[in-house]
Amino acid sequence: MLGKRNPEVYGYDSLDTVYENLRTKVSQDNLSCSLDFFQSNSEGEIVSRIGEALFDQTNGIIINPAAYTHTSIAIRDALEAVDIPVVEVHISNIHRREEFRHHSMTVAKCVGQICGFGIHGYELALEALVKMLQEQEEKFTL
Repeated sequence: MLGKRNPEVYGYDSLDTVYENLRTKVSQDNLSCSLDFFQSNSEGEIVSRIGEALFDQTNGIIINPAAYTHTSIAIRDALEAVDIPVVEVHISNIHRREEFRHHSMTVAKCVGQICGFGIHGYELALEALVKMLQEQEEKFTL
């Protein structure tokens, strides 16, 4: 629904634009990573995809849990179970919106949260996550 639902809050860009921007950032900045892009409106599918990170080569997750941010213990528990760095992203500044949006059930299992920068927040999250993973790798190779 990105680009169609509440564009005055979330903007007019589509999810395809977010993905293309991330792919462009990886290429232009010569980031040493690959992207796996996943979207679902189903909490169970999101939990299952997070769980798959235990068995594939996933080193980090960028997640926008959307409304599940404020309600989903299941997503929170899945993030805790995979024990890899996670960055939570929100297009709008959830702390400047309705009171119920101020609390995130998931952020406590994340290394950080980026909100309020529109879809550019995904690029900021990618940059931060890649830098963090590179720094962790350097610590282990010293």
